[in-house]
Amino acid sequence: MVPRIINGGSHSDDRGTIRFNNSFDATGIKRIYFIENRDTRFVRGWQGHRIEQRWFSVLHGSFKIELIAIDDWECPSRDLKSLSFIVNAKTLDVLNVPQGYVSSIQALEEESKLLVMADYLLGAIQDEYRYDINYFKI
Repeated sequence: MVPRIINGGSHSDDRGTIRFNNSFDATGIKRIYFIENRDTRFVRGWQGHRIEQRWFSVLHGSFKIELIAIDDWECPSRDLKSLSFIVNAKTLDVLNVPQGYVSSIQALEEESKLLVMADYLLGAIQDEYRYDINYFKI
């Protein structure tokens, strides 16, 4: 499985605006949380999961999310290719990150808010991997 954007949309009329995602199936979601980076220069990364998958949706502002598929969790290659996504709050797009990826997350606008959804409850499995922000040569 590869990362993909599940497109949402929006509709505006004289009553206001509705943002929606009628294609996103939230059946597997077990928990949710928010990420708010301290500023637009800070890059949160690299963190990921061998077993868990994540879904990211921006509620305010915009984010650049870089993803890398890991080849060896104990000692990943440093020159792995990254995939880059820009996700914003204009439509309720959802970025699906399947198992096997690490991410770096950077807010592109001040006060941006990223909703993160996961398919395992906190503590259900030990599946968190972190690498220094400068580990990969991208």
